[in-house]
Amino acid sequence: MSHSDLYRKRIFCASSKNSISNCAILQLYTPIRDRVISSISKLTPHENIYTVPNLLTFSRLLATPVIGYLILHDQHAWAIGLFAYAGISDLVDGWMARRWNLQTVVGSVIDPMADKFLMITLIGCLAFKGALPLSLATIILGRDISLGIAAIYYRWASLPAPKTFMRYWDFSLPSAEVHPTTVSKYNTFLQLVLVGATTTLPVAPPVILGLDVNRAVTAMQYIVAATTVWSGASYTWRKDVVKILGEDEALKKKQGARGRFIIALSFAGFVALAAWFATSKEEAKEGGDTSQAPKQ
Repeated sequence: MSHSDLYRKRIFCASSKNSISNCAILQLYTPIRDRVISSISKLTPHENIYTVPNLLTFSRLLATPVIGYLILHDQHAWAIGLFAYAGISDLVDGWMARRWNLQTVVGSVIDPMADKFLMITLIGCLAFKGALPLSLATIILGRDISLGIAAIYYRWASLPAPKTFMRYWDFSLPSAEVHPTTVSKYNTFLQLVLVGATTTLPVAPPVILGLDVNRAVTAMQYIVAATTVWSGASYTWRKDVVKILGEDEALKKKQGARGRFIIALSFAGFVALAAWFATSKEEAKEGGDTSQAPKQ
């Protein structure tokens, strides 16, 4: 009990008519109140989310819609500059978090979230402009959407009680940790390279060091498609990707299985849709070639 609490208790006891009974009640109430407040703070721990790495991550989130706007309006030079900032800040915030021990649970969530938001926005904008095949965009966006749906479930299922809308969006209340698979890290890097190359393509020379830039970008598209499918599938069988915080091991195991099933079901649907887009495009192309063939 603080000195101010003791002083107020003495004043209250001295000024009350029933000083003995009131003092006894106050002495009984104060320790109970302190224990309740202490128990609540232990049950719902908060962490400091206002760190420099997290602020850099938030800046990437804010820059992403601007990059998409610039691509849609053919402002490629500005888009490349902001895209370079996003890539550099991604490296810097990770290095700072490890160097000065600034890792946070919310950082483990919003950092890959910022990367995915950047990729979803740029892939969507490039596909809309016709710079990327629709089938490839469907695979990439489908994987990210599938992981996003599972993340919504994981957050709600693992949120400590009471489960309320406000507490759901309070990221200072950690409930689960995300650990991307190794292939997903490589896939994210390859996607960034592809998006950067595709964004740079309108202002780049057609041949660099004897390499045909268009053919190189096309080859990269096939590599990204394969690693994206592999990455999405890895989330369906790896049990260590999402670590749900809590003490009920049986419940955590059940929640993890449900989340992986959500990913498997939704991602399989997107892969099938991408295959249909690719097949339809090939059939349309073959039909166009046949109609243009000279008649005998």
